[in-house]
Amino acid sequence: MAEHAFWSGHIRLSLVTFPIRLFPATSSRDKIVLHKYDRDSGQRIHYQNVNEDGELVEPEDIIRGYEYEKGSFVPIKDEEIDNLKLESKHTIELVQFTDLASIDSIYFDVRYYVVPEGNIAQEAYLTLRDALRMSKKVALGQVVLRDKERIVAIKPCGKGLLMETLRYAYEVRQADDYFEDIDPDTYIDEEQLTLAEELISRKTAKFDPRKFKDVYQEGLKEIVNAKLGKHPIRHKKEPPVPEKVTNIMDALRRSLKQTSNDATRSESEKKKPIRKARSVKQKIA
Repeated sequence: MAEHAFWSGHIRLSLVTFPIRLFPATSSRDKIVLHKYDRDSGQRIHYQNVNEDGELVEPEDIIRGYEYEKGSFVPIKDEEIDNLKLESKHTIELVQFTDLASIDSIYFDVRYYVVPEGNIAQEAYLTLRDALRMSKKVALGQVVLRDKERIVAIKPCGKGLLMETLRYAYEVRQADDYFEDIDPDTYIDEEQLTLAEELISRKTAKFDPRKFKDVYQEGLKEIVNAKLGKHPIRHKKEPPVPEKVTNIMDALRRSLKQTSNDATRSESEKKKPIRKARSVKQKIA
């Protein structure tokens, strides 16, 4: 494996411990990132550490602290923070197992591939993977990543294991605070609901991320390539303005009709005969 591991340590389950490495499961490497430049000199803009008076502060003079009231803070030393994390710094202690469905999706954060470190670790690693798969459970633990202690959930993923960091309860806003004005007793017409279910059924398909395009990123790449003289910029058409929905039932019926037309058009395109290219014979003089 060419890339360097994001994190190396151990997984411990009771008396069983084995070494592992973590690799980010997602990547932003191919994303176009824009920076700020000086228009006249073309130099990159960098930001400096300045205090409220605008004075430059050297890195060695910068400390961390907690502002308990406006203008007043208590300093916190790096060593004091490090002492809080020593126990879980290099070991993921699996302390609980649970059903995946019992964890609300809002708690999931960042994903990492878990890879066994060396051949000796594979037996314990595969035992954990298969036990989780057979029991249909995920393993829960805690670990320090990027100077922050995180809850983690480990579950089978293909031939290996996937670890997902979880948010703490205090990090998640309660949905009830935002949905309190929704009236659960609002009447929904039965036929209207049936039409909506039919529309969902017709548009149901297996998720394929390749079918979804990042229009913004693709547009940025076109602009950059055009400025580098590689490709012309394609002028995108303005997206159609959605109609104002005044009658939900009517809108659902029209949506179903449009879905049927799209399906018919797709089927007819599949049945079109493939024309064979004519072979051109050169005359021999």
